[in-house]
Amino acid sequence: MIQSRRDFLRTTSLVGFASLAGVASLKEAFAQSFSGTVTRRRKNVLFIAVDDLRPELGCYGHPMVKSPNIDALASQGLLFERTYCQQAICGPTRASLLTGKRPDTTRIYDLKTHIRSTMPDVVTLQQHFKNNGYTSIGVGKLFHVGMEDPASYSVPHNNGDGSAYALEENLKLLKEGGKTTKDGAAEDGSPASTRMRANATECADVPDDVYLDGNIAQLALEFLQQLAPKVTASKDGQPFFLGVGFRKPHLPFCAPKKYWDLYDRSKISMPYSEKPKDAPDIAFTTWGELRSYSDIPDVGLCDEAKTKELIHGYYACVSFADALVGTLLAELDRLGLRKDTIVILWGDHGWKLGEYSAWSKHTNFELDTRVPMILSDPDAPKGIRTKALTEFVDIYPTLSDLCGLPVAKDLEGVSMVPLFEDPKRPWKKAAFSQYPRPKKMMGYSMRTERYRYTEWIDQQTNEVKYRELYDMTNDLLCKENIVFKPENGTLAASMHEMMKAGWQGAKP
Repeated sequence: MIQSRRDFLRTTSLVGFASLAGVASLKEAFAQSFSGTVTRRRKNVLFIAVDDLRPELGCYGHPMVKSPNIDALASQGLLFERTYCQQAICGPTRASLLTGKRPDTTRIYDLKTHIRSTMPDVVTLQQHFKNNGYTSIGVGKLFHVGMEDPASYSVPHNNGDGSAYALEENLKLLKEGGKTTKDGAAEDGSPASTRMRANATECADVPDDVYLDGNIAQLALEFLQQLAPKVTASKDGQPFFLGVGFRKPHLPFCAPKKYWDLYDRSKISMPYSEKPKDAPDIAFTTWGELRSYSDIPDVGLCDEAKTKELIHGYYACVSFADALVGTLLAELDRLGLRKDTIVILWGDHGWKLGEYSAWSKHTNFELDTRVPMILSDPDAPKGIRTKALTEFVDIYPTLSDLCGLPVAKDLEGVSMVPLFEDPKRPWKKAAFSQYPRPKKMMGYSMRTERYRYTEWIDQQTNEVKYRELYDMTNDLLCKENIVFKPENGTLAASMHEMMKAGWQGAKP
């Protein structure tokens, strides 16, 4: 495996890293600074995606999760407290983020549709940087698995090597008798696929690189080492856009034992288990993604012991991913690249950890749509936070803006650069998400300063079938749907009109 990786890197160094004529030095400012605060220039980009990561990190105030490296990154940049994905499932949310367009524009709502089948001529985020003189490299999961886009990269994308499991009992289950079931992807209304899986958790006393994410981190380190000399060339240094996609804390919750040992399971609290009062059935799922694992019941709830085991495993995987992020940041520093490199870290959507007696994503609830996002720019203020409502579609124009690249007019987000100067400035009135259900039903959800409002629309008749309204001031878990309360009639009507105005009407 090591030899093949070296061969791959040797090939890329010959084919993909040739300097492009006319590319300005990284040391040269590309444009004027933003009000004396943020300098727009050709900076490298380290683009870190973390699968299924909730905003449960030390820097987001979680009392138990150990995430020292991500916390350190937050201390060096801007932490976004209220960022939302456009659809709470891997493929669609990534397609939206990486094109700067919303699901109704990409027309990707499931895990089976490739971006080039619906938008053959779209210029992705990585492709935009490549077209503007950057070396674009992708390692690990950036688009959905099996859906990577060759046009986005200067050299072939590398998924990395390694197993989801390390213990023989799980490897044997996969080979001889794992649980064969319908994949949770069916929650989005697409045809379900059938997979065979082993247990939902694994604690193995093995090195990091036994698992796939450890190998992805090693590949990324080697790419950084290859890229550094190209970047620091005196006059024609070629900047890079390096995308690194970690799978954890995605199921199965498998991580080296040392990360499990960071947590005392007896101190893990049971989650709030009641469904929101008066919420329609269509708002929920059967959490088939988790049920597809061998040690999870086909029907019914997980008991307390299994619930705490799963939460423990999730936390261990978060700390595993955090450690790998730390190795990348340390290498940036060792190579002297941090002063010229933007680092952005994001989790592709939220995830329920037993709340509402449910698991996984696939809904429009706050738990599934709210995501962590941290952006560190060497030319911008450090250690700041913003409560401004932001969305994944904003990442494409923001990175382009920070690096002095042209910002396409057809993007459906806005540059967040002004928030570096004034994190409390007036910003978007709402952030928008959506999720499909079978029989041509689409749930459109809107998060405002105070409320989460959702409409379930029959796309064949355009009729609103169900509505949800939650006051997030005192109800962060959305425990009660208040849309039917007589005193909220005017409020609900105003939310409906705001939803009709859409994201265009909510722009800052």
